[in-house]
Amino acid sequence: MKKVLTGNHAVSYGAMIARAEVVAAYPITPQTQIVEKLSEMCADGDLDARFIKVESEHSAMAACIGASASGARAFTATSSQGLALMDEMLHWASHARLPIVMANINRSLGPPWTIWTDQNDTISRRDTGWIQFYCESNQEVIDTMIMAFKIAEQVKLPAFLTLDSFYISHTSEAEELPNQKLVDEYLSKYQAETDLDPTKGSPAYGSLTTDQWYFELQIKMQRAMEQAYDIILKENDLFEKMFGRSYLPVEGYRTDDADYVVFVSGTIASTIKDAIDRARENGIKVGSAKVRLFRPFPKAMIREMAKGRKRLGVIDRNISYGSEGAFFTEIKGALYSQSEHPEIHGFIAGLGGRDVTVDSAYEMIRLVVETSPEKDINWQGAKL
Repeated sequence: MKKVLTGNHAVSYGAMIARAEVVAAYPITPQTQIVEKLSEMCADGDLDARFIKVESEHSAMAACIGASASGARAFTATSSQGLALMDEMLHWASHARLPIVMANINRSLGPPWTIWTDQNDTISRRDTGWIQFYCESNQEVIDTMIMAFKIAEQVKLPAFLTLDSFYISHTSEAEELPNQKLVDEYLSKYQAETDLDPTKGSPAYGSLTTDQWYFELQIKMQRAMEQAYDIILKENDLFEKMFGRSYLPVEGYRTDDADYVVFVSGTIASTIKDAIDRARENGIKVGSAKVRLFRPFPKAMIREMAKGRKRLGVIDRNISYGSEGAFFTEIKGALYSQSEHPEIHGFIAGLGGRDVTVDSAYEMIRLVVETSPEKDINWQGAKL
């Protein structure tokens, strides 16, 4: 069934189709529409879930932790400062091995006060132990919601998906709602291996541990995250077979014969395709590669995409202050183990919602093709 949805409501319908059982809700621009729609769905009986209104984002994640530990499929949504307020609970959720799913609408952190997009809110949570997906379109949002629950529940780690504020969150597109019977076949009812049912003699949660065991628990989390990569590939194959759509961790555009490849994420992946087409018309053999998965990081696919290229570029809509863009750092790290790899350029673009146009994307392509990497970050479009 086709339905015209904003990106925010794509999240809501994804949670409904995935049969979330507990929704913890606290409003924050530009996420509020997600939980408002879920509230309507619960009130109308379209979603059989416990809708919990909480007093803060910290409490929203705490409620999801309690629900998931009790054996329920839990969901929440947030953005920016709200995600920052959750930080303690994000670590708790992952260390407790709870398969919570959350949507984060990427929004710049203040001050100064801002509601526009960049990825610094989620990038600064890279080490919390959450699986991280970066979405390009509303359809990808719906489908990722469903797959995220399936993946998280297998590896017992939480997952969040991100979408650019206003570029996706408030933009409407005609989307295909997956058939509920097929989704139920793909994503069966969640059954926790252990839960907080006192009649079952449940184990204790959150008790004190010592250095004798803490190290081992962290290694188990790391192995689960590594296992998640293979499961993501497996579940994508199954999803494509059942629903006809595929979302690989790294997706190439016109890369088969490309001498140059530019790595991107989020909605910039759509913009740069027009710039790639323009470059091709001008005889430049260039392609782009959308990195959809940030944790676990798809190192093998990055290396394969980079193989045989003359130069690479990376466009980041984030910055690790004092260093560079996060995707740039990760991609360089993935290539470091190879004895030979192409030169690589890093660009910072679109911070605070600054528009990344086809013209600016084309200019970055030109710099990749015509110049060797500079020592300093290329601050695309900034007035310095």
